[in-house]
Amino acid sequence: MDAERPPLPPFTLDSATEKVRLAEDGWNGRDPARVALAYTPDSQWRNRADFLQGRDAIVAFLTRKWAREHEYRLIKELWDFRDNRIAVRFAYEWHDDGGDWLRSYGNELWEFDAHGLMQRRIASINDAPITEAERRYRWPQGRRPDDHPGLSDLGF
Repeated sequence: MDAERPPLPPFTLDSATEKVRLAEDGWNGRDPARVALAYTPDSQWRNRADFLQGRDAIVAFLTRKWAREHEYRLIKELWDFRDNRIAVRFAYEWHDDGGDWLRSYGNELWEFDAHGLMQRRIASINDAPITEAERRYRWPQGRRPDDHPGLSDLGF
């Protein structure tokens, strides 16, 4: 049995907001095995056109993702919540092997089990080329500082 991952459903505004920030922090850590522990062992994902099931598939996917998305920095923001579900919007910045910068915008739908583990994640994402000068996420690699603006504050 996996440990609980608070906050647990049913979510309140405060607990849903906390859950989103914890997810953002985990993804900004870029440790696939650690991130995968936030999901049920049989978690189902759709990420763009990729369909995954289970932690091993999540680890493999994230390992490939972060091998090609250099200097990855992510901001997530709560969109809505109800019971055991949370809707999130996000944007992340990264560059490819050629040094071309992109900002990827997306929405996620999350569904949690009673232990606070995500059992389903549905993500729709679009990439927009940006110049290095257009970057807005310039904190050191890792967790976004608490005083860094969020998506709405940045006008995204």
